[in-house]
Amino acid sequence: MGNNNRELGNFLRKARSQVDPEQAGLPPDSRARRVPGLRREEVARLAGVSTDYYARLEQGRPIAPSRGVVDALCRALGLDEAGRTYLHTLVGVTAAPSRRQSRSVPRLRPGLRRLIDAFDGEPVLVLGRRSDVLAATRMAKALFTDFDQMPVRHRNYARWMFLSEEPRSLFVDWEDQARAAVESLRLEAGRDADDQATNDLIAELREKSTEFGHWWDKHRVHQRTHGSKRLHHALVGELTVEYETLTLPGDPDTTLFVYTAEPGSSSRQALDLLAMWSLTGTGTPRTGTAQERD
Repeated sequence: MGNNNRELGNFLRKARSQVDPEQAGLPPDSRARRVPGLRREEVARLAGVSTDYYARLEQGRPIAPSRGVVDALCRALGLDEAGRTYLHTLVGVTAAPSRRQSRSVPRLRPGLRRLIDAFDGEPVLVLGRRSDVLAATRMAKALFTDFDQMPVRHRNYARWMFLSEEPRSLFVDWEDQARAAVESLRLEAGRDADDQATNDLIAELREKSTEFGHWWDKHRVHQRTHGSKRLHHALVGELTVEYETLTLPGDPDTTLFVYTAEPGSSSRQALDLLAMWSLTGTGTPRTGTAQERD
């Protein structure tokens, strides 16, 4: 049984456990429910497939459902856009050769590096596969941490989020940010369940962080396209930054995260102050590489 078949079964079980039968449009049922959410036969009925067929999907059998069946399952389970994308990916990856074969350390094109340098006054992170940090502007290093000071294999956003103490004091809403990192990593893992580097990262995080393992077992997926982060920065205090993501045409494995603050706001003033410090060194800097937990 392939990894994607197992993940498909796990994802379907978790998804149906989170569906309210009444909200799904099912008539009242006097039978006691042994588990929360929908029963297998109810998902099958809503999706228009046989109970036996759906049961075999949850069991991770090597079945290749059609796009129509997958769409029907998405509707039956009430999946959001990220969930629908993830389910389609799980089904499609098993039938197609993986496009992710390289294990080499990714390098930015010179033109992309110059583009990043043009954002000198703003925090920008460039993330690759499995949330590896490929590049960071001067301001991103000052706002978050200096990933360049870490060993290459440690330059990973999810790894930093869970295995360093620094983010826990930096992010006011650390749990929300950490959970989003888990859900993004699961979405990434679903695109190639056999990618060894991704599986090694997941195994390490599960071993060293009970919180990561707890959220990973929720089987939730999330695609970060925009949002906000609330920080308590050691140098400039409280601030909120908004981020937008930019995926490069022809290079879907590389994503730019651009962080900004509303003009004239206290958060913008905090960023400007941080920019002055990053240029002049005035003030007491934070340590760039917090001690990682065992």
